[in-house]
Amino acid sequence: MNQEYNISIITVNYNGYEDTCSLIDSVVSNHIEAEIIVVDNGSKKDEASKIQTRYPFVKAIRSDENLGFAGGNNLGIKAATGKYLFFLNNDTEFRGDATEINNGISSLIQTLESSKTIGMVCPKIRFSWDDSPIQFAGYTPLSPITLRNASIGYGEAERGQYNTAHPTPYAHGAAMMAKREAVDSAGLMPECYFLYYEELDWSMMFKNAGYVIWYDPSLTIYHKESRSTGQNSPLKTYYLTRNRLLFIQRNIPRRLHIISYLYMTLMVAPRDILKNIIKGDFAQLRSIRRGIYDFYTNRQGYRKL
Repeated sequence: MNQEYNISIITVNYNGYEDTCSLIDSVVSNHIEAEIIVVDNGSKKDEASKIQTRYPFVKAIRSDENLGFAGGNNLGIKAATGKYLFFLNNDTEFRGDATEINNGISSLIQTLESSKTIGMVCPKIRFSWDDSPIQFAGYTPLSPITLRNASIGYGEAERGQYNTAHPTPYAHGAAMMAKREAVDSAGLMPECYFLYYEELDWSMMFKNAGYVIWYDPSLTIYHKESRSTGQNSPLKTYYLTRNRLLFIQRNIPRRLHIISYLYMTLMVAPRDILKNIIKGDFAQLRSIRRGIYDFYTNRQGYRKL
């Protein structure tokens, strides 16, 4: 690809060829001028080659090893040439009027350029099913003890009630645009998580580098959600269990570590264990146990469940 673009769209594919093609098709059909980078992150078959054949203009990268969400995106970052890096889950897509979509993308860039301290911006995200309820219109802050927070507007019908741009403490990993210079300053995505919590940790890295994050509803992205891991898969349970503890270790003030660790291991884990005992879901029980064990024994990276 000889053409230079201001925007690089980066997406990670893991056994998700059809979803990834739908995303690319939505970029093309809406005439979005962007470098498109697909990282095929250890799919069982070489889907990068299939994508490259079907879309010769796409920069398709094959990793024989599954590097996790962060590792896959970091390969994309290293290959990208754009001034603005637009990270999209492969199960997202653009819908609607092409002019409005492109104006929305321009608005995200304008938000980034409106202040030197704005390093990342997220669009509105809506689920793709039914009447497309809202998934994300910004986040509330995390509690340093419980790690609880809320996605603003989650599950609400779209009525234009979140159409005002505002700062958000964290980015949403399904759709986030960053300045290249901010990424260079904050650093690459943390690869120690493998799956889940990376974007929260990365948001903290941006904050520590002196940047803030904004939500801009001028653009809406539609999200199918959890196609690669499943809504309540043992894989998801394992990484959520382990990575909550890892996030505490890396980002919560040290004076609060013990309180937060105790809350997670003596309240949250037993609650989840009891729920799964009642349901008879022993695969989930093993995932919770492994998540806790792997954190406290300093095991990192993917474990086949």
